[in-house]
Amino acid sequence: MQRLNLVPRPITGERRHLIQIDDIVRLCIAVSMFVFLAVMFLSTLASGDDTVTSGEQLTDANVLLSRGEAIWKQSCADCHGEQGEGVPGAYEKLLIGDESVGQLTKVIVETMPKDEAETCIGEDAVAVATWIHHTFYSEAARLRNRPARITLTHLTGNQLQQSLADLYGSFGNSSEKVDQHGLSAQYYDGSSRKDETLKIERVDPIINFDWGKESPGEGIKPEAYFTRWRGGLKVDETGRYEIVVRSTAAFQMEFGRIGRLFIDNHVQSGDKTEFRKSLKLLAGRVYPLQIDLYQRERKTEQPPVNVMLSWVAPHGVEEVIPQRNLIATTPPATFALQTRLPPDDRSYGYDRGLAVDLAWDESTTQAAVEFASISVNELWPDYQKRHKDDTDENRARLRGFVGEIAAVAFRGPLNEEERQFYIDNQIEATEDDASAIKRCLLTILKSPRFLYPELDRDRSVSQRAANRLALTLFDSLPSDKALREAARNNQLETEEQIRQMAQRMVNDDRCTGKMREMLFEWLNLSHLREITKDRELYPDFDSTLVADLRSSLNALLDDAVIDADGDFRLLFDADWVYTSPRLAEFYGDLWQTGTSETSVSDGGEEAPVEAYIGLQPTNALKRVQAKAPYDHGVLSHPYLMSGLAYSDTTSPIHRGVFLIRYMLGRTLQPPNAAFTPLSPDLHPDLTTRERVQLQTSPETCQVCHSKINQLGFTLETFDAVGRFREKEGQKQIDASGSYIDQNGETVTFTGTDDLAQYLPGSDDAHRGFVSRAFQHFVKQPIAAYGPEKLDELIEKFRAGNFNLQNLLVEIAVIAATPPAPTSPTSNTDS
Repeated sequence: MQRLNLVPRPITGERRHLIQIDDIVRLCIAVSMFVFLAVMFLSTLASGDDTVTSGEQLTDANVLLSRGEAIWKQSCADCHGEQGEGVPGAYEKLLIGDESVGQLTKVIVETMPKDEAETCIGEDAVAVATWIHHTFYSEAARLRNRPARITLTHLTGNQLQQSLADLYGSFGNSSEKVDQHGLSAQYYDGSSRKDETLKIERVDPIINFDWGKESPGEGIKPEAYFTRWRGGLKVDETGRYEIVVRSTAAFQMEFGRIGRLFIDNHVQSGDKTEFRKSLKLLAGRVYPLQIDLYQRERKTEQPPVNVMLSWVAPHGVEEVIPQRNLIATTPPATFALQTRLPPDDRSYGYDRGLAVDLAWDESTTQAAVEFASISVNELWPDYQKRHKDDTDENRARLRGFVGEIAAVAFRGPLNEEERQFYIDNQIEATEDDASAIKRCLLTILKSPRFLYPELDRDRSVSQRAANRLALTLFDSLPSDKALREAARNNQLETEEQIRQMAQRMVNDDRCTGKMREMLFEWLNLSHLREITKDRELYPDFDSTLVADLRSSLNALLDDAVIDADGDFRLLFDADWVYTSPRLAEFYGDLWQTGTSETSVSDGGEEAPVEAYIGLQPTNALKRVQAKAPYDHGVLSHPYLMSGLAYSDTTSPIHRGVFLIRYMLGRTLQPPNAAFTPLSPDLHPDLTTRERVQLQTSPETCQVCHSKINQLGFTLETFDAVGRFREKEGQKQIDASGSYIDQNGETVTFTGTDDLAQYLPGSDDAHRGFVSRAFQHFVKQPIAAYGPEKLDELIEKFRAGNFNLQNLLVEIAVIAATPPAPTSPTSNTDS
């Protein structure tokens, strides 16, 4: 890898005459920009003698800008608009980006005006590039023209779901984070549960047993026994899950709350042995579950007993629920909203609650009705039991119950006027408790107080800080005891107090779930929901293999970044991979597990199958030492490489766009039109690199593809399914490439090794990662909190050893102490 000051340009026949133009451009840029930047600096000085010099140079700068403006109006505005806003039927895209003045000048010389390239050169090109950059193109210009503001937004779909889950959970006991994986199991001799018949008590790693007609353990008769599994199901990704139980014996499954029946097969009848039920679950949540299995003695021949607990996760295939997703202790009851919600606005690259339309209104109403029903059926009976000795004069218990819900939902205590409207009036309107609760909750959960978190200016400083911390780190509202007490006792008034609370909160599973979702966005995994390949070329690349690859990447992200000692740099330098027997078979010796298949993994420890009678082996993931060339973290992971490829060939363009937009956080305009890649059959003698170079060779394409292709080529040693290769056909792979950073400095690469060495230390990569993290967690533009905040966060990220949890603490501190006190704008943004 070598750093250069200028990009080496290939000298082809039709381009030799541009060499002199390039030299002139570079000279003009050097002189003009020196004058311009010097003037910008000197104009800030106010001392006596400097005023004359500064004024003279400022005049020179103004002349340069005036000259550029005149050229723009004469030759550019007809197609691009007066301020680069675009013109219908000509160039409709907004003219913004992050290229330097020098790079803009180069584009103007080579491609502008349209159909008259090379007519705007030399100082004219420098002048118009400087004017464009200064007036509307650069980020600084955009912020100057339209300062960023904190926008008034309603809860996003995910925030609504998380808030209702925590609103429900605020009536239960909090739970500590547990590291023991698996499910607590109790085995009884006989088909009933009695203390004297308990024979085995242990933690089972998974539920995938085939006991046949044998006993499940010592001291238990095979004719009749009872088994209870209890614990929690930990969810990594928000989405719809299908829970599957296969059993030849009778069973009952409770889920979400012990006592909430989920699947009822208490009496086994007929030949039905498979039971499925789907529901939406939230990332970062642990859901209580309990399965009771009944093997009852029969007068006829006993059928063989087998039982398996599996699921179909989002973007996955059916698999036995892994040990890493099972928790051995039972978490508090929780609630998962099933109401279908409309998609959120993503025009700025992250979810924002902007749309207020019929679909949003109807869905929030239905969500309120759903929550009210579960409150009547579960929360209200629990509350009555806890407060059975309290006075109930004038329905005091009911008012107390609804008042507690309202205080959490409104993120602070109610005033008298609110209490009268949201509680007293609704209760007095009906004599039936259930109807009164539903009336109250419908008005509470449809109130702007609940739906618009920023409407809390009347709250105390500590309460507002608590509200921002919960919204930033959990996508939710303050519900746990420690955070609510800190707000109530005014213990979140200083930056240090807020930081200490944030340090506690980043260890919560809810924050872990949000971290994982942020990494999915950063890697653009949402676009890789289905990866399919040519069946003739890759017959063994199927959906089960893709599911293993996705799980393998998720485990890598957990270890490299999400864990408390994670390090952003490990994303490109991880010396381990998670593999499985299935992956090892497809990807060969470099992905071998190194252990027997008769083991199951919980992400840290192993439990031999032989220790559990009847336990069946699964295709469990195993962490092993990575071997070159698969030792570059996400850059060499087959899930990403196969997702950024066509069904039969690689795609340097997809990979290049991914690296520029996501890894490096750069602005990249969408293409003018989609095109079909050149078929290998049409050019059998060309490599993929050569075909891409041929198809994107026109000057209009090269404006973007000179950047895209040069990065995408560095990953060409990984084929369409992510397997390493050194040749394509009979030709050696050329994985060389280059990149021009935001400072105009060029870096050259010989392949993935160089790229993996460059990215961990890249200023652009740091800026892109920190920016995306802030946007994902705060859902506001970081510039709205101060023009210096992004640079400050980047420095703290580096000083904190590139640790994501440390970064999130600092992001939470910024979000919890927002700039005062301009009123938030509604439905308009930076």
